Amino acid sequence: MWDFNSIIFYFYLIFVVLAIWAVSQAWRSQACTETIHPFKAFVHLLVFYLSYLLFPLVIFTLYAGWSGYFSLHQSVFIFLLSVFLIYARFIEPHLVHVRQHQYRLNPNQPFAKPVKVALIADLHVGLYSGHERQLRIIVEKLNQAQPDIVVVAGDWTYEPEHKLAEELQVLRQIQAPVYSVPGNHDEQYPGPPIQELLKHALDVNDVIDIEGKIVEFDEFRLIGIGDLWAGKTDMRFMPELPQDKPWLILSHNPDTVDMVPELPLRPLMLSGHTHGGQVELPWITNYIMKKVSILGHKKGFYEHEHADVFVTVGTGMVGVPFRFRVPPTIDIIELI
Repeated sequence: MWDFNSIIFYFYLIFVVLAIWAVSQAWRSQACTETIHPFKAFVHLLVFYLSYLLFPLVIFTLYAGWSGYFSLHQSVFIFLLSVFLIYARFIEPHLVHVRQHQYRLNPNQPFAKPVKVALIADLHVGLYSGHERQLRIIVEKLNQAQPDIVVVAGDWTYEPEHKLAEELQVLRQIQAPVYSVPGNHDEQYPGPPIQELLKHALDVNDVIDIEGKIVEFDEFRLIGIGDLWAGKTDMRFMPELPQDKPWLILSHNPDTVDMVPELPLRPLMLSGHTHGGQVELPWITNYIMKKVSILGHKKGFYEHEHADVFVTVGTGMVGVPFRFRVPPTIDIIELI
């Protein structure tokens, strides 16, 4: 019964059964999304679920190489490619890092007491990421860091299901006030069906939307600016606002920094959007990044004419369900 041909047959049977399961799961899940592109959702979800084929593929490759069904070179190539994809799909997306930074927001006078700002972005709750397991990890790490405030630089969603408010319930456990602005996936694409769903989900889970609003703190002001790609980034009014404190600007797309007017005190903008490339590959990632950020933003601090900007790599995924050499990250910026 367990001769060579029967073992190969059972491997192929496993592949077929898993493929059928993947198709059924993708079809069922796309019916629950709030997207205006159901076929696109189905295709993306199919890739997501077909990735489970990688586990039997690794075992099959080892057996095929040992038995001579594959050549040594074929076995090594397929095995290494499968291990790489398993890591990028199933492991790195859950390795949430916390990175510490310091920034002097007021060059004329240090703060009486440092303020810890936790920055997250691009959770992309929906097709690929932002589900309960990952959100719980993010909340636990936020609470361990004990920030004074948490700011979310947009892109909450990526074609989410209609139970978004339920999925975000874990955010209520964050032990600091949470402020947010939307990103392009929230208010430019997929479009209006997501906007109302997201607004309700944030309202019931204690997340404060500050788009177009100002939040006062003892030694600085926080202002929320809408998304650049959605055409909601007018900041010409900022010189008319009080300038007795420095400004901390929250806006999804880091290229928005080019629209900051000259102010008496140089502001810092906090952004996301780029994912740091999401999958870091030689040459390919940098080429793609040129289309994501015209000004060349990827991750970390950048200086511009009228403001500095800090870009976080975010925590979620779009396009492909992989992260490689760009783990999901919470950035703690201590304003001093």
